[in-house]
Amino acid sequence: MQRLFNNPDDIVDETVAGFVRAHRDLVRLSDANPRVVLSHACGTGDRVGIVTGGGSGHEPAFVGYVGETLVDAVAVGELFSSPTAKAFLEAIRAADTGKGVAVLYGNYAGDNMNVKMASRMAAKEGIEVRTVVANDDVCSAPMADRGRRRGVAGEILMWKVGAAKAATGAALDEVQATAQRAIDATRSVGIGLAPCTLPANAKPNFEIAPGTMEIGIGHHGEPGTAVTDLKPANDVADEMLKIILDDHDLASGDEACVLLSGLGATPICELYVLYDRIERELGERGIGVHRAFVGNYFTSLEMMGATLTVMKLDDELKELIDMPAASSGLTVRSAG
Repeated sequence: MQRLFNNPDDIVDETVAGFVRAHRDLVRLSDANPRVVLSHACGTGDRVGIVTGGGSGHEPAFVGYVGETLVDAVAVGELFSSPTAKAFLEAIRAADTGKGVAVLYGNYAGDNMNVKMASRMAAKEGIEVRTVVANDDVCSAPMADRGRRRGVAGEILMWKVGAAKAATGAALDEVQATAQRAIDATRSVGIGLAPCTLPANAKPNFEIAPGTMEIGIGHHGEPGTAVTDLKPANDVADEMLKIILDDHDLASGDEACVLLSGLGATPICELYVLYDRIERELGERGIGVHRAFVGNYFTSLEMMGATLTVMKLDDELKELIDMPAASSGLTVRSAG
C-alpha cells in the first residue's frame, strides 16, 4: 500500500486541520468541537441554518460543501463512519440563528441514529430542527422500498437547493419541503472498477476482479446488483443512464441537472468521456441538461469508478441550482 499518511489513527484530524488551513477564506474550525467545520457566515443573518455530516474519506464531501450559500456546518466522522451525536449537536448549535436548522444527510444507520439523538438534544435547548434524508441510490433498494435506499452524490444537489432556499429567507418548513422535493427528484447510480483501502487495514476492503466492473456499488463498497465484464465507456454510460431513466419520470421536454463524480482514482478525462455520451443520449430522448457538474465531487478514497446523478428540474429547482454559491468543492457563478 503506497499512501501518504502519518499515523492512520490521526488521518481524519490531520485532514480537517489541513483543510481548514487551505480554505481559511471559506471555513473555520468550531471552538466547541474539533470535528465540526463552519462557514464564516455560520450562525449569522436572519435565516435557517443548514447542517450535514458524514464519514471522512469521501472528500470533498462533506467538508468541501461548507461555504457561501451552501452548508453552514458539517459534523466530521471517522473514515467511512458516522460523526458522533455530539458533533452533530455542536453543528446544529453553531448554525442556529433562531430560525431553526435543517439537517440534510444521507441514509445510513449511524447517521440516522446520531442525527436523531442530536435533534432531540437540540430540541431540549429550544432549537427547532427539521431533517431530510437523502435516498437517491437507485440500486440499493427497489422503488417500492425507497426509504431503504442509500444517499450518495445526490446529497450534493440537495445541499445546494436547501441552502439556496434558506438564503431566500424561507421558513424552516419551506426549506425542509424544498430540500425533500430536490432529493425526491434525484436518482444516482454507481459503477465500481477497483476497490479502495482504509489506511488502518493495509488491504482492500472488498474485491473487484481485473477486467470486471460492479454495477450499483455503494460509496463504502456496499455490494451492487451485478458484476459484469468491463465494457467500453459508451456502454458503461448507457447502462448507468438506463438504470436511472427506468426509475425516473423524466420525459421529452424535461430539463435536468447532471452530476458525474469520480470515486477517487478515475482520471478526470475518463469522466468527460462518460459525460459526453450521457448528455448526447439525454438529448436523443429530448431531455435537456440545464447545468452539469463533472469531477471529483463525492469520492471513496482511491476507489476507481463513477457515480451518475440526475435531478429533474422544475422552475424553482432550476432557480435554486443556479443561485451563486462558493465552497472548495462546488462553485456556481451567476448566469451572466
